[in-house]
Amino acid sequence: MSWFAGVAIYFVIWWITLLAVLPFGGKPVAEEDRREGHDRGAPARPLLLWKMIATTLIAGIVWCLVAWVMIYQPVSYDDIPFMPKFSPEYNEQVAPAAPAQQPGN
Repeated sequence: MSWFAGVAIYFVIWWITLLAVLPFGGKPVAEEDRREGHDRGAPARPLLLWKMIATTLIAGIVWCLVAWVMIYQPVSYDDIPFMPKFSPEYNEQVAPAAPAQQPGN
């Protein structure tokens, strides 16, 4: 995996993790404290710094697992039953190689 692919994958994992972490710990503003124009579901204290730190840690752990699977391939594509087969052995069975043509024929 190239460094660019690693950064891109981490970026995607980080945003997905942030969207999963955002709802945790949010308590809505009490009726008497809500001002006009504010949404009822808006949290009183969003705790965004804590959520960004948690997101970074969780995304780092998930990225390490994804990178490990991509680099060391403990499970190859051929081991997954519903994936198309990409191994050379399978390709030979599906489409046998055409016989080599002799020059001048």
